[in-house]
Parts: sequence; C-alpha cells; structure tokens
Amino acid sequence: MIRFLHAADLHIDSPLRGLGRYAGAPVERLRNATRRALVQLVDLALREQVHFVLLAGDLYDRDWPDFHTGLFFREQMVRLVRAGIAVFIVQGNHDAQGVISRQLPLPDAVRVFSSRTSETAHLPEIGVAIHGRSFPEREVPEDLVPHYPEPVAGAFNIGLLHTSLTGAAGHDTYAPTSLPVLRAKGYDYWALGHVHARQVVSEAAPRVVFPGNLQGRHANETGPKGCELVSVQGGVIDAVFVPLDVVRWHQLSVPLDGIDQLAAATQRVAQALAEATEAGGGASGAGGAGGAGGMGTAGGDRLHAMRIHLNGRTALHAEEARQPGTLAAMVHAAAQDVAGVEVWIEQVRLAVSSPVDRARIAEGQDAVAELVRLVDELAADPQRLADWSARTLGEVLYKLPAEVLAGGLGQGAELPQLANAQALRQLLMDAEATLLARLNAGGATA
Repeated sequence: MIRFLHAADLHIDSPLRGLGRYAGAPVERLRNATRRALVQLVDLALREQVHFVLLAGDLYDRDWPDFHTGLFFREQMVRLVRAGIAVFIVQGNHDAQGVISRQLPLPDAVRVFSSRTSETAHLPEIGVAIHGRSFPEREVPEDLVPHYPEPVAGAFNIGLLHTSLTGAAGHDTYAPTSLPVLRAKGYDYWALGHVHARQVVSEAAPRVVFPGNLQGRHANETGPKGCELVSVQGGVIDAVFVPLDVVRWHQLSVPLDGIDQLAAATQRVAQALAEATEAGGGASGAGGAGGAGGMGTAGGDRLHAMRIHLNGRTALHAEEARQPGTLAAMVHAAAQDVAGVEVWIEQVRLAVSSPVDRARIAEGQDAVAELVRLVDELAADPQRLADWSARTLGEVLYKLPAEVLAGGLGQGAELPQLANAQALRQLLMDAEATLLARLNAGGATA
C-alpha cells in the first residue's frame, strides 16, 4: 500500500494586519496559526507513517523578513526526514525562485522540483513516480502541463502542480490549464495547489484535488482547512480530507426577526454559535484511508473566529439606535455562553431594520412624517442623495476620528464613502432609525 499526504498553500508567517483595532484579539494565536498548522501536518504524517508528503506550492506568503521563517520550516522537514518520510515540493507564485531571496539548505530527502524544467522523482521501492516543476517567477502565464514528463510505465504517477486551472474567484491566473489537459497526461493523481478552498476537481481517472490552504488566514477563508490523506492499493485510491487548522474562521448570519428582548437575542446568537462550532468543529472528515475519520489533531484547542452578521426586522433596532454598540456587546455576551469551545468574535456587522410601519408614519402631517418622506425622496434619487450628503455631511464627516464613526455606526463599520450610493443610503437609513428611536416614533408597527 502507498500512503501519502497532499497539502498546499501553507503561507507560513502570513502577515495578519489590523489586529490591533480589535480589543482583546488573540493576536499571538492568530499570528502563530500557520506555524502550528504545519506542526499538525507533520504530526499527522508521523502518526500515519506515510511514505511521503507532497507540498503543492506557496509554502511562504512572501520573501522571508529574516531567517526565522526558513529555519522553522526546515525544523519540521527534519522531523519528517528522521522518520524516513520523503518530501516533494513545487514552488508557487508566493514562494517562486524569483520571490524568495534568502535560502537555507534542506535535508537530502526533501526535494524541490526545478523551476527551469519539469522533472520526475522515482520511488521504485513503492512503485511511485512524482512529476513536477516549480515557478521561476511569480507570474507564470503559460500552461506547464504539456511539458511534464510522460508517465512511468507500471508506476503510480503523480503530477505536482501549482495552478489556477481555468480560473478561480479571488485568485490570480497562474499556470492555467484544464481538466482535459490533465487527463490527457495519463497520470493517476494530480496534487494541485493555489486555490484556497478545497475542491475535488475529478474523483478518478485521474483524481484531481485542490486540498485548500492548510490554515485559514482571515474571515473570507472559512471552514475546515487541512490536507488530503491518500492510500493507494492495487491502483485503487482511497482519500480522506483531514482538517488541521488551529484557528477556524466562520461567517455566520443570525436573523433576529420578531425578537424584542436582549435576553432572547443573546440566547438565539449563543445557539447559532454553538451549532456552527459543533458542525465545523469536528476534527476530521468522514472516515477513509487508514481510519482517518476520528483523528483530529487540532480540535481540542481550536479557536473559532467568528464574523457575525445580524439581520432581520426587530425592535432591538431602536435599542441599537439609542445605545450604539448594544447588539455587538450582546453578541460578545452570547459567545461567553458557548461551552466546550473557544470563540472569538472578530466582527459584528448589522443589517437589522425596524419593525415600524414607515408607510403609515409617512402619511402623517407632523415633523416625523416629513422626515420619513424626505428620506424616501433622497433614497430614490442617487444624485440628489450624493449632493445632499456632500453638502450636509462632507465637511463634518471626514473631520471625525474613525473610532467615533465606528462607535456611532456599530462595531465593524467603516467610514462611509460619499461617492458610494449604497453606502449613502445605508447611512441615511441609520440616521433615520436613530432619530425615530430617540423621538419614540415607533408606535405603529407592521
């Protein structure tokens, strides 16, 4: 039986910017997450006694600021080599030959494929041939696959490639190729890297997989992150995804429709947090190679980083208008009530609305009705709204410190852009809500 791990996009020591603005952020845990995930990968390889490990590019996020990054990676490679586990690497756009200026010699059993030409590494003792080529520079616009070597007869052939395939949202196009081109090569398994969301492009003939990155780095890289544990026997591939992330990012939408008490809202958010961490907190995927299903290595001390989106029609909208920050504080309180897991609230974004019947209010003849009608008129005319905002808000808005605006607009709010019609409408509606709440004009409800 052949056993190996396939991982990619480690982005060791990826810089995490802006953490200082989050009070109480677990800064060191977040900054060390990429390193700890690599340690988890090595632990898994040692425990499962795999024959080799494949790393499909972007080991680093950028050129090393000093030698500590390279020394840490080398230390983990030494652990593998001492256990008789070989490592095969192709460099991607972030760690290309032309990007990383500092160098350290790696152990002999760690092979980095050439960036000048494609190569084949033979493992005759287990009947495996691994083919690969590294990126010479960050930009690789051509398809590398046609130049990969022909498959080795009688061996299990693996292609190790950093590529965007035909393109992926949020990723630059590098070494583009397609599934038909990969299939035509005649390999048994394509170990891909570059796309950070796990994707099984083809189940078989050949199996083509992006394992995703080893550790999510921000709130847009959500869900389990890890590697593929692959077993091959008699030409039959049995693969399982094994999560190894030590910080798991979530974006969670929580509706507050019909809730008018903070206690009830806290309970609903706490329940949503518990369900999200339970669903995403398992240590590994469904069973598979070597019984990998129950072997989570990071689940016991995994930190769940949450970006919460509150939405819906709720009377708490008025409470937030009277006391900005109320709903964000409620979410933090709810996180404290989740037992058995560690939760950090990265950000709270508000999209709640008032249950007041604006149409009925607008029919009145008082100042409040006039306010609602004015808001509707401005919201319906983007140019008039922009002119009015520039005249009324422009000189004042950008003289205010960012923290004052954030405090008034809710946690996670950003400076409104006066050229952005959608942002202006949202600002306008927030202003109306604040005035209605403070004037206690919510007597008529839907």
